[in-house]
Amino acid sequence: MASPLKSLVIDDNRYQKSFQLFLERSSEHQCMQDFIHNTLPDILASIGDGKSHLNVIGVGSGAGEIDLEMLSQLRLKHPGVTVDNEVVEPSSTQLHQYKVMVSQKPNLDYIKCTWNKMTSSEFEEQWRVKKMTKKADFIHMIQMLYYVKDPGATIEFFQSLLDNKGKLLIILVSGESGWGNRSQLCNTEISQCVTTGDMKSFLDSKGVSYQSYELPSQMEITECFTEGDEKGELLLDFLTEVLDFSNTASPELKAGVLELSLITSLWYPILLNYNPNKNSLNHTVLTTSAK
Repeated sequence: MASPLKSLVIDDNRYQKSFQLFLERSSEHQCMQDFIHNTLPDILASIGDGKSHLNVIGVGSGAGEIDLEMLSQLRLKHPGVTVDNEVVEPSSTQLHQYKVMVSQKPNLDYIKCTWNKMTSSEFEEQWRVKKMTKKADFIHMIQMLYYVKDPGATIEFFQSLLDNKGKLLIILVSGESGWGNRSQLCNTEISQCVTTGDMKSFLDSKGVSYQSYELPSQMEITECFTEGDEKGELLLDFLTEVLDFSNTASPELKAGVLELSLITSLWYPILLNYNPNKNSLNHTVLTTSAK
């Protein structure tokens, strides 16, 4: 019997609403900004091998805010370079917002953007069909491996595109985060309950070296516990990646998700002043190099 649960990504309008609310209720972008400004520069300094032109691929780039922050740091570490920025994003809404931001933001003349409205799997297929030989100096995959059928194979493909001294950056929910322990509630037809713990095991099995960085993050989830609260329902949609989760999930599944949210807070409180309705969503950054 087919599951009544549907992926949130099939309703782009609701996805955008839930995503924006998630950003408002969480410290996700702030912890990424801290990483980009304090840690990423040293990583970016090691790429390029002295070249005057760098190739970058953003996989699941969203509206581009994080992408442009990283490209700004890349420019600081490699002044005078030009950048070919290959953007892979399936959401037309997000891609449009990215294009608008690029058109309005000053001092981006060193960047040439190529827009690919497609999933990472479609991008991979297109790359193989065209028999592309272009290599990338920096590839980033932020919070997107949940949406591919085979995360390990996806990593292998993009790692194969790295040039000498190139870097692949992956950001996912941490295997040490309480929310990373949600596999028993996961519907793999909708998304993968993959964590950086899984990806570390995969890379270890392949003998691939990598560096790992923890990003502490939290989310205000009080509204999720109020029956019928519109914002709470949107947050649950985003957290579970299920469209209209509150009204389509079984009572048992819904109770399990809410219980996990509370347990998560108990396992990994970030604030010194403990709030039982703050959910720890720690993330981990993995960086690896060309084979």
